[in-house]
Amino acid sequence: MSTKVFKSVAVTNKHPNWEMLTSRPSELYSRSDDVRSPFARDFTRILHSMAYRRLKHKTQVFFNINNDHICTRMEHVNHVDSVSSTIARELGLNDELTKAISIGHDLGHAPFGHHGEKVISKLTQKHLEKKFWHEQNGLRFVDKIELLEDNYKVGKNLDLTYAVRDGIISHCGELDENGLRPRDELINLNDFTSAGQYQPATWEGCVVKISDKIAYVGRDIEDAINLGFLDKKDQNKLLKMARSNDENVMNTTVIMHNMIIDICKNSTPEKGISLSKTFLDQLNEIKSFNYEHIYGNKRFKPFMHYAELIITEIFNILLECYDEKHTFSALKANLQYSKKLLDSFTKWLCKYCDSEIIPEKYIDNSVVLDNEKIYGKLDNKNLYIQAIIDYISGMTDHFAIDIFNEMITY
Repeated sequence: MSTKVFKSVAVTNKHPNWEMLTSRPSELYSRSDDVRSPFARDFTRILHSMAYRRLKHKTQVFFNINNDHICTRMEHVNHVDSVSSTIARELGLNDELTKAISIGHDLGHAPFGHHGEKVISKLTQKHLEKKFWHEQNGLRFVDKIELLEDNYKVGKNLDLTYAVRDGIISHCGELDENGLRPRDELINLNDFTSAGQYQPATWEGCVVKISDKIAYVGRDIEDAINLGFLDKKDQNKLLKMARSNDENVMNTTVIMHNMIIDICKNSTPEKGISLSKTFLDQLNEIKSFNYEHIYGNKRFKPFMHYAELIITEIFNILLECYDEKHTFSALKANLQYSKKLLDSFTKWLCKYCDSEIIPEKYIDNSVVLDNEKIYGKLDNKNLYIQAIIDYISGMTDHFAIDIFNEMITY
């Protein structure tokens, strides 16, 4: 197996677009003794963000918040990190860049997994006339929402590099593609209007994109077996598919390993990031199996109804509180029996609204923020609706359920 065949096109300081790929929305504070690369610094900034921490309580596929052995969104991004870093190192690409994209790629995921994403999209289409998709929401979170303190305890936006931000919004792994190649133009990332519209701008982003598919296909099967979603007949059918290329396959770990090695063997700058036809067919066959026997399983229906009820009711009760010039007062009056919702949503607004509209009693002088005030003066109802969407999409499953339970218990 040839190694390091992508070394000449890796994103290093010799790359022709290095300056643009390492550029940030605004200047990040510096430390004279910092030994990290720009992408290693992005990795740690994401690692310390609240959005990353919340991934440990967000559904990946199976809603099972009290089962410590079921894959969460955080475990999934770590699997993607593992797969993509292995491939990047073997091919001679920048594994620090793949690691940063990997742990940040799902920061925009809503509570309750992909179904929560669909529920929120239904709300945004009705009220804002646009779709909600987690790749775009991920870019929004790292650009506009997430805050970290600088050296002087001032909260500021993350200001990640272009290459990492691009990898987040372009990572869509739902498409059945092979021979992934980076796009030529370093476009404005706000030009993305749908998931998968453009390929990533870097080879490293392409590696993360295919690694996302390998990681979720493999681990979802393991969870499905543990939870009894697959009977013996289904498991035997799956084992037969898995052994089509390797008679020694016994579990999903071996399937994932074989696909990783296959990518490393078959990928070249001329062919792109590629699986052989044999393993591509197997990946697509297993993915189809998952959609039929796992994602489409009727056991998900109660969960789907439950998730839609929770998200929709939280959205509706907050929407009723909008009052162009007196929204903070309306929130207090209408949410007096939902203290957790009142306190958390009020604090959310205070971070992102112009200070002149924030009531004095809500101003915490111990917290200094120098971030973009994306909701302005709340003088536009759409801004307020976007605030609700941002707030809900950032929730964990646990927190959304707690809010809902408080709403119905008086």
